Order: sequence, then structure tokens, then C-alpha cells
Amino acid sequence: MRVALVTGATGLVGNHVVQRLQRDGWEVRALVRDAARAGALSRVGVRLATGDVLEPTSFGRAAKGCSVVFHAAAAITPRAGDWESFSRPNVEGTANAITACANAGARLVHVSSVAVYGNAERYGTGVRRTDESTPLAAVREDAYYARSKQESEALVLAAHEAGRLWACAVRPSVIYGPHDRQFVPRIARMLRRGIAPLVGGGRTTLSVVHAANVADGMVRAAGVDAAGGQAYNLANDYDVTVAEFFRLAGVGMNRPVRTISVPLFVARLALGGFKVIAPALLGSRFNAVTAASLDFLSRDNPFSSERARRELGWDPPVRPEDGIPDSFRWWAAHH
Repeated sequence: MRVALVTGATGLVGNHVVQRLQRDGWEVRALVRDAARAGALSRVGVRLATGDVLEPTSFGRAAKGCSVVFHAAAAITPRAGDWESFSRPNVEGTANAITACANAGARLVHVSSVAVYGNAERYGTGVRRTDESTPLAAVREDAYYARSKQESEALVLAAHEAGRLWACAVRPSVIYGPHDRQFVPRIARMLRRGIAPLVGGGRTTLSVVHAANVADGMVRAAGVDAAGGQAYNLANDYDVTVAEFFRLAGVGMNRPVRTISVPLFVARLALGGFKVIAPALLGSRFNAVTAASLDFLSRDNPFSSERARRELGWDPPVRPEDGIPDSFRWWAAHH
């Protein structure tokens, strides 16, 4: 039986990777810091390996005997919000994953992010979508998450190039699905009031991907020899507009959502005013976040995932008309 180790198995992507591997007949291990809190995994037949991505000995012990390590553990919004709180789990943790895989003779599939492209650069000229041939631009020093993803991905691809191991990286966009603790809860808290603003009428396509579809691409990548040393966008499984996403979310929450169209110039004016007061109220890091959020809602998904479809045979199994209501139905049942 094939054996795989999943890091971040209690998180969104890791949880879906576990489910996919089990459906495919793999024996699955999960590297967890607290076995008691990961009891749900053990109850579905996952073998728990107690340890930490920041502790090389336990990481190496967990990887021993595995043919693939799916490295999904990462800090997305750590409480401290400084560079070290991103770099230690994301960069140092990935360096430990590389060492563990090299010593175990295991393949490494690393979860990177489209954040590696930077915010402004990802939209390019608007003539062509951002794909894997797009150069990675330098990101701002205070863009800690993007920096950590650039550095961790570079470590993975360099280790493959040096012959230390077989490794590849996948670059999802904003991920949603059951077990989401980031995107779905934010949208759900807004929609449960029964009203939602639509910038420019909500006609733009969102840069989102279902977690099960990311898991599908990761498992496929592990089985394609030629994927070694490559990075793949898993950033647009299906096109879905902002308006349709909100409507389907309301279906899942069993709550009709009334939308209000907000002209883009009004949204930009409101953003300008918010950026003036945000540092005093919320901290300077919200200046960048709000600008990126407006782009996310008002500009079409800029990414292409055609390479993953062509080279990995990526065929996303979950469609938005099913995945979006199911995600918000799960949130409503657990909150």
C-alpha cells in the first residue's frame, strides 16, 4: 500500500488531501502537534505522528517509510503578524520538509500560493493571464506572507534542481471549502445580514478555487514524473462571478441575499477614506489589505491553470454550483 504523510492535515487543504488519498486507497499519516486535538483524523483511520514542522527529528521520523509528503502546513494570518511569525513556519518548516523527504527518499508536493507573483504584477497588462512563465517580481518587504511563500517555494525547487529529492510546488489562489477558517467565515458573517455590496455589479470573476480541487491537483502532481522541479497554478478551477458566488453562498446558508451594486469609483473613494483612518484604528498593515481586497472584487481572476490541466490532467471534480453552497452549509452547521 502507498503511504503518504500530510502536514497541516487539520487545516483546509490538508483535510481535503487526506480525504482524497483515502479514497484512492493510500495509507495516510498526519504530522500533528497535539494528537488529542486531531482525534477526528484518527477516527477516520489516519495514523497520527506527533511532532512539528519546526522540529526536524519528529518530522523526519514521521516521513520515514512514506513515498510522498504533501506539505500543506503554513501560517496565513498569524496572530503576531511580524516577519518571524511567517518565516519560521513557512520557510524554516519547508526547509525541514525538504530534509525529511530527502532522508526518507520521499517525493515532496509543496503548497505555495499565487501570492508569489505579487499583487500588482499578477494582473500584468490584461492581455494574457498570469501563468507559470510570468516572472516572479520582488514583493514589498512588509508583504510577509508573499515573501515567505516566494522563499519557501524557491527552497523546494532549488532542492530538486540540486538532486536532493523529487519535488514540485502548486500555487492556489484563494481557497474555499468545508473546514475553511479564513475566506468562507468572512463572507458568511457579511451575508448573514441578508445584504451584500457588489462592486461594479459583481460581474467580475473571482480568484478562488475549491480545496478538493487543489487536493486533486496535488495528488495528480505526485504521480507525474515530469512534474518534478515545476510549479503549477491551481488558481481557477471554474469561472464564477462575485454575484454568483454570493447567491450560491446564500443558498448554502438557507438565507436569501439582497445585493446592492456599488460603482467602482464610489468603492475607490470609500477605500481612500478608509485608508486614512485605518492605521489609527486597525494598524498600518490594513492599507495593503484593503487595496488588494478591492482588486480581488473588481478585477477578473488574472490566473491561468492551463498548464496543470495539460501536464497533470487536472480535471477539478467539484463544481461551484455544488462546492459553494456545501462550503457555506458546513459553516452554518458548525457556527
